[in-house]
Amino acid sequence: MAGIQKSPNLIQTVADLEFPGGPIPIDSPFYIDRSPAEARACAEISKPGSLIRIKAPRKMGKSSLMLRIIHAAVDRGYRTVTVDFQQAEEAVFASLDKFLRWLCVNVARQLKLEPNLAEFWDEDMGSKVSCSLYFENYLLEEIDSPVVLVLNELNRVFERANIAQEFLPLLRFWYEQARASEAWQKLRIVVIHSTEIYIALSLNQSPFNVGLPIKLSELTAEQVQDLARRHGLNWSDSYPIEQLMNMVGGHPYLVHLALYHLAILLQQNRQSGDRDESGEELGRAELEELLTAAPTHSGIYSDYLRNQSIAIQQQPELASAFQQVVDAKNSIHLEPLMAYQLDSMGLVKLEGNNCSLSCELYRLYFQEQNLCEDSFSPVGLEELQQENERLLALVNVDELTQIGNRRHFDSCLRAEWKHMARDGSPISLILCDIDYFKIYNDTYGHQAGDNCLRSIAQTIRQSLQRPADVAARYGGEEFAVILPQTDAASALLVAEHIRAKVKDLNIFLNPERHDCLPNSVVTISLGIASVVPGPENDPATLVLAADEALYDSKRQGRDRLTMSTLLNFRFAAVN
Repeated sequence: MAGIQKSPNLIQTVADLEFPGGPIPIDSPFYIDRSPAEARACAEISKPGSLIRIKAPRKMGKSSLMLRIIHAAVDRGYRTVTVDFQQAEEAVFASLDKFLRWLCVNVARQLKLEPNLAEFWDEDMGSKVSCSLYFENYLLEEIDSPVVLVLNELNRVFERANIAQEFLPLLRFWYEQARASEAWQKLRIVVIHSTEIYIALSLNQSPFNVGLPIKLSELTAEQVQDLARRHGLNWSDSYPIEQLMNMVGGHPYLVHLALYHLAILLQQNRQSGDRDESGEELGRAELEELLTAAPTHSGIYSDYLRNQSIAIQQQPELASAFQQVVDAKNSIHLEPLMAYQLDSMGLVKLEGNNCSLSCELYRLYFQEQNLCEDSFSPVGLEELQQENERLLALVNVDELTQIGNRRHFDSCLRAEWKHMARDGSPISLILCDIDYFKIYNDTYGHQAGDNCLRSIAQTIRQSLQRPADVAARYGGEEFAVILPQTDAASALLVAEHIRAKVKDLNIFLNPERHDCLPNSVVTISLGIASVVPGPENDPATLVLAADEALYDSKRQGRDRLTMSTLLNFRFAAVN
């Protein structure tokens, strides 16, 4: 049967398993090819000026398919660019001009080209024309091979009507230009989204009625059987597969998560000698136990279901609509926007103008709840909000150092930037890098390296005096400090305090073993940038300025701090 790749048993130990969650790697034995959709998509990018549209609810495998399309493009010698709109800061969507500039710079950087926006951007012609000329006369002109442009999570653009009503017709224009222009034939576009487009567009302007549509389907029973075998579960009859699919359908993530946990049980049983080596006996009892607990708070899907519940209850109208679906015995008609949103979450299946629950798991879980806000227990809401805050805190904390992570940094910088722009107050950013950390890590081992990172992270955090100041792990051995309402002079004092405190930790680093080391203890280099936010700058400019200053500190000998000269500073007293 198409889409099933026969392979021998692949699981020998628990280490061979892959916990389902993000995109499945290219070389993973757990990826199920859902052809002909995948084969058609990978073939389509070879066609000049092609447009591929991939739509599926969350966790259905869009990102995994995206990786394979990109891999196929690279194999053909094409250049690839991936623009993920989930990574775009809120400020990017402030205007069409800012959005298109961000897009052009993003694409240029990934193609290893200088942005050179000033040469092609003409306010008199407008942003859309400037953007098209930039692609045609610069990006596509400079690149000899075809370029595959992947636009991931395009549904985030749908949420901004002022952007979507201009940008989506622009994609259609680029597609149509390829019918007559060799330059535009080099561009192949892949758009990926989880919701229907519910913004009114002319049929002649919409990119969603041209190109190749790909709609990812659920796994078939045969594909689930194959995936089970790849997990070492050699079920000789169809009963376990039927039982699993009766609960979760063929939803790839839900199926994969169940098989992952059953495979762990199999390995544990093999080690204890409770089961035979083939996994034949692991089926009915274990699977029934797993599925009985599945819709409960102790089941394997508890986090997933809780997150779905939180997302629904944050929108009262959506909660009310979904409650109707849960209570209904048959499919029902919903207002289109509500139906599309529930479909994008994977909670319902659309059947013409009607919709019904995607699987029995959702019915069993949500029938125990009252999703409507006005009749929901205040205590229950409070507990739900507390759980949501706990989960958000985990998402925003770096596990190793226990300070904010990069996600937390990006979120705080955007928020504080808006506050300072409104107040006309300065904001400062300090970027720190541990000097010669690779040498330290290689010399004393990863355990010592982790301890070093923890100590310095906590020292940086403790050096901050105000609640609004933010310390975060920026990446690897780099840290960042956000200082709202802080001018350049004050930021320099904070940076020097941090540098001195880190040096006072006296984390020993033997310079005699390495000629390049100027100090016998671990030190840090720092770059500082400060600015009053305004229309002529943005958070990315501040980060770039601090990064350039950090580079200057390292180039000048390290264990020092440098103030950026890339920005025009306003040395204002802070009230």
